[in-house]
Amino acid sequence: MKEERMLTDFPKLHCPFIRQTFKVNREQWKKHGSRLQMREPEAYLVVDRVNPEYEWVFDDPDTIAVEKLNGTNIKLLTREGRLIALQNRLNIIDPLQIIKGKTFIIEGVFRAIGKGLVKEDGEQAGELIGPKVQANPYKLEMHEWYPFEAAIDRLRYRSFHEHERNFDNWSSWFKEWLFSRYYTKRASKLGLKDKVMAEGVVFYNLKRKAQNKKWMAKLRRDMFDWHYSSEIEIYDYDNKGRDEIEDQEKFE
Repeated sequence: MKEERMLTDFPKLHCPFIRQTFKVNREQWKKHGSRLQMREPEAYLVVDRVNPEYEWVFDDPDTIAVEKLNGTNIKLLTREGRLIALQNRLNIIDPLQIIKGKTFIIEGVFRAIGKGLVKEDGEQAGELIGPKVQANPYKLEMHEWYPFEAAIDRLRYRSFHEHERNFDNWSSWFKEWLFSRYYTKRASKLGLKDKVMAEGVVFYNLKRKAQNKKWMAKLRRDMFDWHYSSEIEIYDYDNKGRDEIEDQEKFE
């Protein structure tokens, strides 16, 4: 690659609900925490309080819900059909480093090229999924890079507008019915009958984007108490939340 360029980092997405920290049973955390990806004996959970400046997620008819793929973020830059820059977060990836490099990332990008998902010119961001990423929830045999604009077009939850947008409805939806749109399409082509739960959703509002306002937010299944409570006791959790508001920037 003749030119290395630092692309812009991915913007941090916040949750439309307030999140708060709750202590959990330490002994149960030692037993189950690793599998549940809990670094500390505490859970960072949503409560039924709207995060300030994210009211649009609940009341704007132009807001849509799109599957959040469970992978790793990759950005690329092309110019006249040539790959100019490639980054995993802020880590520059050299696609010509084939011996000690991250060739699975290159595999994913080239498979996306074969599917017509890479533009001839411009910067694109997307999610890399596959065997070496996040335990491969989509049961892929090879890696694939999936641009976010394709996700907006192909992985929208069309029924999102049919239900009232509130904490209880979304908790039930995420727990029981939030199936992966990506895997459902893949399973249909392969004649498979099983289902895979989505990691969560990203809320987009393209009209707000054009107005230079906040236009993206995220909500994951692991932000709800039921994701942990069947195996780890959560102390003093109440979905109404505490009056003390924690700094939302610290939450991933």
